[in-house]
Amino acid sequence: MNESSYYSAMINDIDTILFDLDGTLLPLDQDRFAQGYFELFAKQSGLLGYDVKAMAKSLQAGLLAMMNNDGSMTNKERFDSVFTSVTGYDAQEMNERFLPFYEGMFESLVEYAAPTPLARTIVDTLASKGYRLVLATNPLFPRVGTLTRMRWANLFEDDFACVTTYEDFSYSKPNLGYYREIVDRLDLDPSHCLMVGNDVGEDMVVLEMGMKAYLVTDCLINPHNIPLSHFRHGSLKAFATEILS
Repeated sequence: MNESSYYSAMINDIDTILFDLDGTLLPLDQDRFAQGYFELFAKQSGLLGYDVKAMAKSLQAGLLAMMNNDGSMTNKERFDSVFTSVTGYDAQEMNERFLPFYEGMFESLVEYAAPTPLARTIVDTLASKGYRLVLATNPLFPRVGTLTRMRWANLFEDDFACVTTYEDFSYSKPNLGYYREIVDRLDLDPSHCLMVGNDVGEDMVVLEMGMKAYLVTDCLINPHNIPLSHFRHGSLKAFATEILS
């Protein structure tokens, strides 16, 4: 199959395209970003007068709880419950006091990203062709933190039919429940959906529910070294060049 046929087959009968953000539309060194995020969170905790060790422990425990969430409550509710259990602090008060963090100090983490104009080009072109677009980023961040990272990629909430954040979703990747929430919320047919992401474990799992998938290899995450031949794959530039022609 030549390249044109390869990409034509991928988008045949597709009406909705789901995009991961970090490492996909926003090239990112995820390990350094995560380390920087934990360090800034601890710094802000100290500035606000919280016990830094307790806050760091609560962040780790809260993230793990969200990653294992079972759909019985939103990821935010799950995080807040664990946060209060670990620290004894009031979660609502903490969230309010941390809001300026995501509008200020969090911005410095852009140094671990390498924004590309391809993101804007891809979104604009696909929208003009009538595709429904979803920003299917793992819903572990508050909306404000997600919108900030989107802005680094020159993307905005109005570009998408849905942006997944921890306030609104009750599962996380790679749980298929997360993708089913998107499908149910937007009344989608999985067989008419394409997921574009850089994480073999978290994004390619959609194949199990009948979606198509494209693996972006620029910031590839593949800890189990699964052969890439199992997936349609290539760089974001290759995706842009072929899918948008």
